This record gives sequence, structure tokens and C-alpha cells, in this order.
Amino acid sequence: MPIAASSTSVPRRRPGGRTQLEHLLRNEWCAIVDVGHLLRFRATTISRRRRAVGLLAFAAVTVLAAAVPAYVPGAGTSERSVDVLVLLPSAFAAFQLLVLASAVASGGGRELVPREQLVAYPVSPTTDHLGALLLAPLNIAWLIQSWALLGATAYGVGPDRYLPAVLGSALWILAATAVGQVVAWSIEGVRRLPHGIATVRLAGVAVLAGAGLLQVTGRLGPLLDRVPTRWFVVGLVEGTTWRWAGTLLVMMVMLLAAVVVGAVPAHYAARLQPRDELRSESGRQRPLPEARTILGAMIRTDRSSVWRAVPMRRGLLVLAIGPGLVSLAGDLPWSQLTILPGLVASGGALLFGVNAWCLDTRGVLWRESLPVGPGAVFAARAWVLTEFLLVASGITLALACLRAGVPTAAELVALLCVWLVVLAQVVTASLRWAQRSPYAADLRSARATPAPPVAMVIYSTKLAVATTLTSLVFSGLARAPHWSLSVLVALPFLAWSAVRLLQARDGWVDPVERVRIVTTVAG
Repeated sequence: MPIAASSTSVPRRRPGGRTQLEHLLRNEWCAIVDVGHLLRFRATTISRRRRAVGLLAFAAVTVLAAAVPAYVPGAGTSERSVDVLVLLPSAFAAFQLLVLASAVASGGGRELVPREQLVAYPVSPTTDHLGALLLAPLNIAWLIQSWALLGATAYGVGPDRYLPAVLGSALWILAATAVGQVVAWSIEGVRRLPHGIATVRLAGVAVLAGAGLLQVTGRLGPLLDRVPTRWFVVGLVEGTTWRWAGTLLVMMVMLLAAVVVGAVPAHYAARLQPRDELRSESGRQRPLPEARTILGAMIRTDRSSVWRAVPMRRGLLVLAIGPGLVSLAGDLPWSQLTILPGLVASGGALLFGVNAWCLDTRGVLWRESLPVGPGAVFAARAWVLTEFLLVASGITLALACLRAGVPTAAELVALLCVWLVVLAQVVTASLRWAQRSPYAADLRSARATPAPPVAMVIYSTKLAVATTLTSLVFSGLARAPHWSLSVLVALPFLAWSAVRLLQARDGWVDPVERVRIVTTVAG
């Protein structure tokens, strides 16, 4: 009879008499409990009234996006609704690629709490993984694409069957997010290995080259017609049948399995050092020639803070290339390209613009000791933020225009006007929010966010609604007979943004207000 404590004939026991399975289940339950504690902790950084208003606004927009299209004339009966249903499998697959790219760019997902604040606390990688899943809506592309997916489903099936179909689409959104998180953690683990950064970059280039080859050879469309998501769409649009119940069950299993399995690569990545972040902090930079003006020196300092940060570089690539490739594959006309500048600019603002002064962290105390007027500091920060958003949206539009054909004068002017308008809107709103509600945030980590999760959801909703409505206005003007209409409509938008920007500047110049911002972000 075996008597060894490690014998395989009896369950191995941990201290306290627990088996390995009991110990594992206890750890997983503790991770779930820890996520709740961290969420409550982060929620205390936002006032209760603002938190309630922001979450209610997010819920209201989501419900409207999922219900209103079902009652639009022609929903479920017109040829256009049939076309929407035909394209729905490709939309499901595109959403999966979107969440995958976003999670990969952020190194596995966003941080629920900055890692510097958790050094003294035993927070497991499983807790980090679950928190990153909950923070998926912080990505404005995730928000807009989710609303578009729910609205397209409702419009395609019509008012009679939209509720079960929309419920299935919502479950697909959750399952696709969880699956993307698993792949993102796995890629992050590879990225942290020796030569892992080069491996991931080469793989990304190979994927892009393969997609471009398929597009050039005309095989991308037939490939999209055979994507596996077609099985899910067919099961969701038939109404409350056994096939619909089976489809929901499969997606539920996918969701639960991805949530559980995602903890494995999260633990693996947590045992490795983030090489690109360490390289950015420990690398040597060649000094640039001395700037000729004070404003130029301030701009150079801010520009270096942005372009040398890992989350900024990764975020720029995803924001600039992702939507451009999607529009390139979809062959969008010029009138529909007006949605892209607002989408990319809003996503770029969520990387750091909504809390623009947190870029300096404790260095803001040093900057305040310099003999530089506060107006020059504000102008430099506004210029660098505009420059960052301009580059990202410019790359997107350049890719999208490759297959859009030759535009009419009205289409070209409408696109340029909406580009300027949304840039002004996003920059102005970001600097106003950064002044009104500054937060202490360290953006050295690729997974860091410039504001608490609830605040980021509020910012995402506001930017998504404002820029989408503005884009729809100019999308209609692109079909107008005279290009001058777009210019006339753009002028009031730009004037109002200029007034609001000057108000934000006055707030920063005020010494009492500036001290409040500086002491907060340096905390």
C-alpha cells in the first residue's frame, strides 16, 4: 500500500489539507473577488453623480443603437436589409479582428489599476486578465463597431425578430472580445521572449502582405464569403428556434472557455519582462539641435514624450492602419469615408489627450520651474496633440482613398472639412477635459490608461456620439450639388471649437487652476 505523500494514487494536498483542484478553484474565486474590489476602488475616483450619468448615457446609446434600426422603414423587408444580412458574417469577422488588434496593441488589454500601485498587493495575473476583459469598452473603435453591429443586425432582420438576433449579436461581441484577449496574451508572451519583438513584427508584416496579395488578386471577397462566422449569423437571424438556441449555447461555451483559458497565457506573460518598455526607458537618445524659440523647445519636449512612449506608438499603428485596411477591403465610396477621421481622432485622444497633462507625471513640477509662460506650454501641448491625431487620421485616409476612385468636388471638400472639424472638436474637448478632471497616470506601460475606467467610458461615449453625428452631417453634404455648402457648414463648427479652446487656455493660464492640475498629475 503506497504511503508517500506524493503518491499518484491519492490527490496531492496543499497546506491546510486542500487538493490541487480545490486550491485552483479557490485561487480563481479569489481573482473574481479581487476584480470586484479593484473596480470599487477605481470607481471612487469619480463622483457618484458623474459615474451614474456616464453609465446611463452609455447604456442608453447602446439600447438605442440596438432597437431603433429595427423600426426604420424598410428594415427586414427591403433589398438593402438583405444586403446588410449578406455582409453580416464579414462584419462579425471584422469585429473579431478589431478586438484582436486592439488587445495586441495594448499588450494584452488595458490595466484595471496601474501596476506601480499594486506592487505591495498580491494581485494575480488572473485578476489582471479579468480586469482587462472588463475594460474592453474603453476602446472607441470597440464601442462604435459594437453599436454598428447591433444596429446592422436589427435593421437586417426587422422588428419581428430583432430581439433574439440582437441578443445573439451581443453575445458574439462578448465572445469575440474574450477570444481576442486569449490571442493577445499569447502574442504578448511571445513578444517578451528573446527576439520576440522582431518575431511579432515580422508576423504582422506577413499578415498584412498576405491580405494585400489577396486583395490585389481578387480572392479576398470570396474568402470573406466563406468565413466561419456565417454559421453564427444564419443561426441568429432565424428567430427563436432550436438552431438559434444552439448557436447561443456555442457562443456561451466560447465565451466561458476563452475567459478561463486566457488566464494561462496571462500567467506566462506575467513571468517575463516587457522588453520594448524596458528598452524605451533604458535606451540612449541622441540630443537634437537646440530649438530657436521657446515654443519650439516646448513642442520638441512634448513630441518626444509622445512618440517615444510604447502605448502611443502601438496605438498609432492600430488606429492608422486598421480602419484604413478595413475601408480598403470594403471599397468604401468617398461619401462614407467621412466617418474615418472622427473614429481615428477619437481613438487617438483616448490614448493620452483626454488627460493631456499626465504625460509629464512628476516632470510637470520641473517644467513649471522653467522661465516659460503658461500660454506657450498650452500651445505646445495643443499643437503636439493635433499633430498626433493628424498623422494617425491622415494615414487612414490615405489608405482608404486608394480604391475610392476619383472624387467629385463636393465629396473631396466634404471629406477635408469633416477632417478639420473633428480634429478641432476632439482637441478642444480633450484639453477641456484634461483641465477640468486631471488624474495622476503613468503612461510608461503599454497597457496604461490616462484616466480611470469609468471616466474613460464616459469620454469614449461622448467622443463617439459627437464625431459620429458630425460625420453623418458631412456625409450628406458630400452628395450635395455644390461643394461650398460643406465649407459654410464647417465654419460655425470651427468657430465654436476655437472659442472653447481659448476658454481651456484661459483656465490653464490661471495660476490657481494650474496649480490644481499640476499637483494632481504629479501625485
